[in-house]
Parts: sequence; C-alpha cells; structure tokens
Amino acid sequence: MTEVAFHFNAPDQQAYACRLLRKGYLKGARLVVRAEAHALASLDAALWTFAAGEFIPHARQGDAPYVLERSPVQIYSELPDVLENARSCVLVNLCFSMPPGFERFARVIEVVTFDENDRQQARERWRAYKRRGIEPVRHDLHLAPQE
Repeated sequence: MTEVAFHFNAPDQQAYACRLLRKGYLKGARLVVRAEAHALASLDAALWTFAAGEFIPHARQGDAPYVLERSPVQIYSELPDVLENARSCVLVNLCFSMPPGFERFARVIEVVTFDENDRQQARERWRAYKRRGIEPVRHDLHLAPQE
C-alpha cells in the first residue's frame, strides 16, 4: 500500500520542495513532482538556482522520453498514464487536488503551506486518502528543526 505523508506549514512551497527534492536525490531516490501548470517553469528554474553550486538533475513534462527516463527528478502538471518504475518512485504533490493514480507510487508527499485555501484543500485530500484505507502521517514543519 502507498505511504502518504503531509508536510504542513511550509513557509514557501517551492523552496521547501527544492530542499526535499535535493535530499531525496542525494539519497538516490527517484522522484516525480506534480505541480500546477503555471508553476512548472518556476520550479524548473528554481532547481537550477536554489543553492549556489548545486544542481538537481531533472526533466520536465514535454522533454524527450529518453531524458525523462534517465532523470532522477521528473516534473509534471499531469501525471502520464504510464510511468516507468512508478512503484519505486516518490510522488511529491504540490497541487491542490488529489493526484490521480497515486496508488502506483511507493510514497506520496503532500506539501502544504500556511495559506488557508491550501490547508482546506489538504484537509480534503487527507479525508480522501483515509476513505481509501490509508492513514496519512502528519509532519508539522513549523515544529520541526530546519535543515
């Protein structure tokens, strides 16, 4: 069964996602990011520039299939119906809606900010996971030590 974790109280969703993706990449994880279509270019740029001297190898929806296959981090607005090795990937959801096909992934991480609309949508997703028999884990970033 897919493991689901909610990371609540991210002060900046994109910056937190970059740190999370860097940590996963350095541990050898394969990560798939689902972001709003309007945020793809910004996230792509942030992964190039968020820390001096660091780069997180990634590919974006629309890149050549061979580039996507070899990239440890893949960024989409709409998850493809077929995704190689999805069961061994971590899905990072930056969208307000439930990720379709989330059960194909080993883990899902939901990143939630202080924004009240974001929090309300996260509550809906939390309940939706529970209806599917999944007990999500809550990580309060406001209380957690910062890296």
